[in-house]
Amino acid sequence: MSGAARVQEHATCLGCGCTCDDIAVVIEGGRITDARNACALGLRWFGDGSLPGAVLGGRSSAIEDALSEIATVMRSARAPLVFLAPDLTSEAQRAAIAVADQLRAFVDSATSTTASEGILAAQRRGRASATLGEIRNRADVIVFWAVDPRLTYPRLQSRYAPDPVGVHVPKGRGGRTVIAVDVGAQRGPDDADVRIQMTAQDEKLFIASLRASLGGRTVGDPPIVARVNELAGRLTRAKYAVIVTDAESPPDVPSMRADALIALTQSLNATTRGSLCTLRAGGNRNGADTTLTWQTGFPMAVDFSRGVPRYTPEDATLARLRRGAVDAALVVGSSGALPPAVAAALEGVRTIVIGPRASESALDATIRIDTGVAGIHESGIAFRTDDVPLPLRALLPTPRDTASLLRALGTAIAASRGDA
Repeated sequence: MSGAARVQEHATCLGCGCTCDDIAVVIEGGRITDARNACALGLRWFGDGSLPGAVLGGRSSAIEDALSEIATVMRSARAPLVFLAPDLTSEAQRAAIAVADQLRAFVDSATSTTASEGILAAQRRGRASATLGEIRNRADVIVFWAVDPRLTYPRLQSRYAPDPVGVHVPKGRGGRTVIAVDVGAQRGPDDADVRIQMTAQDEKLFIASLRASLGGRTVGDPPIVARVNELAGRLTRAKYAVIVTDAESPPDVPSMRADALIALTQSLNATTRGSLCTLRAGGNRNGADTTLTWQTGFPMAVDFSRGVPRYTPEDATLARLRRGAVDAALVVGSSGALPPAVAAALEGVRTIVIGPRASESALDATIRIDTGVAGIHESGIAFRTDDVPLPLRALLPTPRDTASLLRALGTAIAASRGDA
């Protein structure tokens, strides 16, 4: 296929949770040849935009027959699972949740495996948060807690903080103090103005001591107290302090970190203004949480088996798969971006995949239907790491629109039980 190059301005990248919406995508010959302004992570996410468009498995490659067979398989399951994988528009997520409701299935997303600690802690305590725009315009002290954004959120520092000029920080980087808190091997940025180091075993006591120091008390041994007082002094002198952490924590991160940092930020607001910025991975994962909350009242791990949504975060996807409580799974979205533990636990479960490159999925799926990628082939809405909604614009034709396909699946499910 040939054709003159065209440039689509203001494309939105879902390569990470920053969801940069200033990307200029160059399209030539029906493929993406460049994504200007995108970081290396974004360039990999956009790729060349090419996708297969296959329907594999089942008795027929006709889409109507495939949907009818999926409806039969999922309706006959005793304990079905609908899993929202990344790279879906919020419209497609809503359609998948409606399918789960019809099936009286358990519906979940990657959040329950990768970021549940922070969500549960926020539900217990509340959370002092801010948009990335507010951080850019106000924050004069930024603490990167055991995270270096350059590795996993490459444009956070150049677009939001500490580099850009802000309304209340007219000198940009020159008007901000950057503090790196290193916890074991988890390091903050190399160019930080101040660096505080501790072992993973010291982290809990350090945060408790820091909260005490903000309240005018002293807790801990002298070596810890000295470092605590240094950080507490810088935070209390700030006009607006932000603590930045990665919500997509690796498995070896203590479960107390999310809860402790939320409590720390709340203590900070007794003496100055401050917020907690929790970074999330790409593919519209925040959208899954937001859409589930909108439709059911809960952000993850929702059980429709009794005909009404029930919240079961203590018994989420991974726990159910490991104890054999799922006998059929419908994975919607990019199956290659599933948490590895979930992908491994799906082995032996009858699985159906609907999403980008489903025909190439490493999952042992009985039926695979290729669809488009949100923001490349499908328009809609996605949510940034700070829960701000942003528009997605289709850049290339889609093999199949995911939301439309899921709505058709809902019709097939209704027909299979005689509702149509």
